[in-house]
Amino acid sequence: MLNGDGLRVVLWVAGCNHCCKECQNPITWDPDRGILFDDKAKREIFDELDKDYISGITFSGGDPLHPANMMDVMVLAKEIKEKYPGKTIWLYTGSDWEEIYDLPITKYIDVLVDGEFKVELKDVKLRWKGSSNQRVIDVQKTLKSGESMNPVIHCPDYYV
Repeated sequence: MLNGDGLRVVLWVAGCNHCCKECQNPITWDPDRGILFDDKAKREIFDELDKDYISGITFSGGDPLHPANMMDVMVLAKEIKEKYPGKTIWLYTGSDWEEIYDLPITKYIDVLVDGEFKVELKDVKLRWKGSSNQRVIDVQKTLKSGESMNPVIHCPDYYV
């Protein structure tokens, strides 16, 4: 329940070049250490997404935008968006929005949490992110605004 709004399915991917100090998942940095994502795993995700009370899926890791992951994550996100248009897709990446806003995958993402985790900016009261440099971006509103370099923030930074 800490990976986005509502109850969500979470897919953790292996592969990250950011290697943030005090990362909560350093075991996911090596793209060769993960478990193979096969048809059985995909069916499991879709079986969970079939449930009415599941709000959507969150891609996390590692980094879903790591070169070892990006194409497969995009294909899966596209399929999920087509099959479940009412479910949201969240994606966590260490990359900044300004570096990735024009990637084809963004058209399938509803909310993006961007930026590397920075331990010196860590704040446990932040909503959906670990450090204050990160942003929780409403991707579709940002893309529709026509001002991609001025991202629309999804929610307030702090829990009340």
